[in-house]
Amino acid sequence: QVQLVESGGGLVQTGGSLRLSCEITGGTSGTAAWFRQAPGKEREFVASIRWFDANTRYHDAVKGRFTISRDRAKKIVYLQMNSLKFEDTADYYCAFTLRSYNSGSTYVRDPLKYDYWGQGTRVTVSS
Repeated sequence: QVQLVESGGGLVQTGGSLRLSCEITGGTSGTAAWFRQAPGKEREFVASIRWFDANTRYHDAVKGRFTISRDRAKKIVYLQMNSLKFEDTADYYCAFTLRSYNSGSTYVRDPLKYDYWGQGTRVTVSS
């Protein structure tokens, strides 16, 4: 059994930075990811990271601006968000699966491939 708790959301100005955290309880290996969902929109893949070697994948919209990382000892997944845009405004969710997916696989961006989800944390970027 795996449990996830997100934190770090808030209000930030356009061009600012924010770091989200996801604390993981349980699990020994697998793939972690961040998804986001804006009001009236479908859940969208943001970034993923393979636990054992930190292999990563990003949505094109956030490449060069966001960085996903993990602390293996603390079992925390981070999402460092820089150069934030108004379009980044959404509820951000941490997800996890015990499967170790390759970053080149379509599996990593499919929310149906993730078995565990956090409660979400809200990010609001003001223009």
